[in-house]
Amino acid sequence: MPTGPQFQRLPDQNRATVTLTVEGRTIEAKTGETVAAAILAAGLLSHTRTTPVLGAERAPYCMMGVCFECLMVIDGEPNRQACMTLVQDGMNVERQLGARTAPAPAQEVA
Repeated sequence: MPTGPQFQRLPDQNRATVTLTVEGRTIEAKTGETVAAAILAAGLLSHTRTTPVLGAERAPYCMMGVCFECLMVIDGEPNRQACMTLVQDGMNVERQLGARTAPAPAQEVA
């Protein structure tokens, strides 16, 4: 029975490695990967967010920005789609637990 991550990177020796912190743990990722892909390849999290009403666990599903199941807090900003956000060196990523508020729209000056 396999014990490692279910997702593995394709062999690619030419991409640089970056490090990011996910829930307090440092992981390595390849440039050009999304946050969701890096987390899945690391086998790090069972879920990336919980739903606002029931607290049900959710994880990346479509990997193309349609389902919004991969919402996370990335560098302090909530409601970020991990599958659409490319990794950057030094990034800080946390699970999104429950509802998060969106920033208020800018007020127009008349």
